[in-house]
Amino acid sequence: MSFWRVLLSILFPPLAVIDKGCGSVLIVLLLTFCGWVPGVIAALVILNNPKS
Repeated sequence: MSFWRVLLSILFPPLAVIDKGCGSVLIVLLLTFCGWVPGVIAALVILNNPKS
């Protein structure tokens, strides 16, 4: 995980996971609409997942 990707996930979480697939973007977008912190946490978890 690069510094820029982490910074992007803090500022605008859905944009940080755009290359991980449509499902990830939708999940992070919905969580971001529910609250900024859940969206950031979900983006960081998805970016830190070694399988994707």
